[in-house]
Amino acid sequence: MSELKSREKSLVALGAAVASNCVPCVEYHVPVAKKIGLSDGQIKEALQIADKVRRHPARMVLEAARARIAEGQNSSADAAGSGCGCTGSNRGAGISGVS
Repeated sequence: MSELKSREKSLVALGAAVASNCVPCVEYHVPVAKKIGLSDGQIKEALQIADKVRRHPARMVLEAARARIAEGQNSSADAAGSGCGCTGSNRGAGISGVS
C-alpha cells in the first residue's frame, strides 16, 4: 500500500519532470495532475518550486565556472584531479576536440 496519495504522487512527478528538463514528462504529467483534481494554481506552484530547486545547482555550476576563470591563467586542468569524465579519459582531446 502506498503512503502517498495520487495528488502527492502527481506533484512529485511534476517536480521530477521539471528537474530533469523532460518536456515529454511535463506534457504528460500536467494533464494527469488536472485530471486527478489539482487546480491550475496548485500545478503552477509545484512547477515554480521545482524550477527553483532545479535552478540552484545550475547556478552553483555557473559560479564554479566563473571562479575557475577568476583564478587566472596559472590554473590548469591538472588542478581538477582525475578529470571530469566527460571526455572518456583523464586527458586528451576533450569535448569536441577542445583541449
